[in-house]
Formats: sequence, structure tokens, C-alpha cells
Amino acid sequence: IMNIQFFRLIILILSGLIAGTLFGIWAGYNPKGLSVQTYVEQQQGVIRALNTLMPLMGLITILITVAVAFMLKEHQATFVILLLAAGLLIVSGLITKLGNQPINAIVITWEKSNAPTNWTELRDRWWSLHTIRMLTAVMAFGLIAWSSIRK
Repeated sequence: IMNIQFFRLIILILSGLIAGTLFGIWAGYNPKGLSVQTYVEQQQGVIRALNTLMPLMGLITILITVAVAFMLKEHQATFVILLLAAGLLIVSGLITKLGNQPINAIVITWEKSNAPTNWTELRDRWWSLHTIRMLTAVMAFGLIAWSSIRK
């Protein structure tokens, strides 16, 4: 059986990549103020690059985090911290699946020169959802990191 520390390292790395990617998008790609053409081009590029990769990484991270939590259930504090982290990742995933991805499915069909008149409403809704999922992912990463450095 593989060392549990290996799996803890994997969830630390994966949750860090998820939180870092979402934070980087939040910090560097606020779409307010972009022209419709720039927004569509930028958003479609990000959708193509991350729309499958990030949820897959999230699912893997959730599954391994829950498995590690149960492997460490005799350490009640670590068990609870990891389950809370998994819960936050699940919230982030649900926001993505039920909120961001339906908007992505619409935006990916747009032509830069012919976006619908309500494009800013969808942009702003996506951004609000993204901000919430970024916060939940960063909190999950913090909990996983904390669980890794405590006792």
C-alpha cells in the first residue's frame, strides 16, 4: 500500500493548482471594461483550455481528499478538516457545473462580431459565480495545507 503522505502531497498539489488557477483568473482577467470582441475571444480561449481539465482535476482532488480523510479518521481533527475541504471543493464544483458551465456553453457559440445584446448580463453572472467558486477553492486549499502542516 502506498504511503498516505504521497496522497496528501497529491491533494496539496492538485488543490493548489485549482485554487491558483481560479485565483489567477480572478486577479488578472476581470472582464469588466473589455469590449465584446475581446471578451468573447478571451473567454472562448479559456473555455477551450480549462472547461474539461479543471472539473476533472477537481473531481480527482475531491475523491482523493475524501479517501485520505477516511484513512486518517482516527485523527479526528485532520479527518474533519479534510472533509470540510472536500465539501468546499464540492461546492466549487457544483457552482462550476450548474452555473459557470451553462454560461460557457452559450458563450462558446458566440461570434466576436455578433454577440447577443445581453452579453454583459451573462458576463457579470459568470464573474460572480467565478468569484464564489474561487473563494471556496482557496479556502479548501488552505484547509488541505493546514491539515498537512499540523501534527
